[in-house]
Amino acid sequence: MKQQIQVYTGGGKGKTTAALGLLLRFLGSGGKALLVQFDKGSKEGSDFYSERKIFPLLDGLSFQPTGLVRFDEKTESFRFKNIPGDFEEAQRGLALAKASFSQGYGLVVLDEILSLVLTGLAKKEEILGLLDAYEAAGRPCELVLTGHEIWPELEARVDLITEMRKVKHYFDQSIKARKGIEF
Repeated sequence: MKQQIQVYTGGGKGKTTAALGLLLRFLGSGGKALLVQFDKGSKEGSDFYSERKIFPLLDGLSFQPTGLVRFDEKTESFRFKNIPGDFEEAQRGLALAKASFSQGYGLVVLDEILSLVLTGLAKKEEILGLLDAYEAAGRPCELVLTGHEIWPELEARVDLITEMRKVKHYFDQSIKARKGIEF
């Protein structure tokens, strides 16, 4: 069976949620998976992302968060400007992703990897180079990429694209992100 490259993209809510749903299904079938979350750092002992609390309970899952902390709990705001450590963490995540192709995983989820291009933390060529490494390794696993943006060269190389499109969002009525729903 040929392994596929899946992309969840777009400006709507649900990209990470869809990827995590697939991950749960795969683990439930007894598979071995890697989840690399890009640019989603948290303070040790105080993880911003609620789903990470159950990751250690999931047999077969290896989890690698990357990125520096961007959310300030006191002000309930995000830091959008990149600092040098953000670039280092992006490169660390890309190296983890490339190494995963020889580690026996049946599923590799690269959450927010496409957003690295949008935020300037990686170049399109680096993402396409990662796909070159995946192909050179013989498509050893199902590969899932998420993020806000896809471009024609990437679109031509993947097998499935699901676009999350915002039709209406409560953020537009100044409702802030809610724990357990958005994070």
